[in-house]
Amino acid sequence: MDRHDWNERYRTKELVWTGEANRFVVAETADLPPGRMLDLAAGEGRNAVWFAERGWQATAVDFSDVAMAKAKELAAARGVSLTAEVADVTTYRPAAGVYDLALICYLQVPADDRKAVVANAAEALAPGGTLLVVAHDRSNLDGGWGGPSSPDVQATPGEVRALVEAAGLIVTKAEVVERPVETPDGPRVAFDHVVVGRRS
Repeated sequence: MDRHDWNERYRTKELVWTGEANRFVVAETADLPPGRMLDLAAGEGRNAVWFAERGWQATAVDFSDVAMAKAKELAAARGVSLTAEVADVTTYRPAAGVYDLALICYLQVPADDRKAVVANAAEALAPGGTLLVVAHDRSNLDGGWGGPSSPDVQATPGEVRALVEAAGLIVTKAEVVERPVETPDGPRVAFDHVVVGRRS
């Protein structure tokens, strides 16, 4: 989907996704002390706003201007401040060495774009900073629920781990995780992966 398609999808009055932070983002970062965070492909800003509510300086980046407008509205409704930038994260170059956390959550793009985004996110980290990648896993194609249907925009934790290590970070987690989903046909399971890297 291109920027126009995503703008049309986000144009609904309601949030396309829930207003609550992703469960894996919460689990992996709840104990981190507040600092500066960067949310790449932030969508409507639910994760960035969650961090802002916890005292983080949050920057959300997405190529959909409609999504970024909704992210600012969500932040205002929650009484927090959020920096929202409209940019294509596959070419966006954040400031280097300044963020304590960089988040890439459900960015499903081809391998070359994935490599560029991970490398730029890693470069943005300050010493001791954390990179968290959460995405639909390729194994989801074989019986999991939801997510994109093309293997070209899916990866495995091993593939993402290699990108994170190539970017100079120490990987502390790289695994497939199950995400229960309630559907009209009853409960299903989606297969995601979670990869965590840290700048030494």
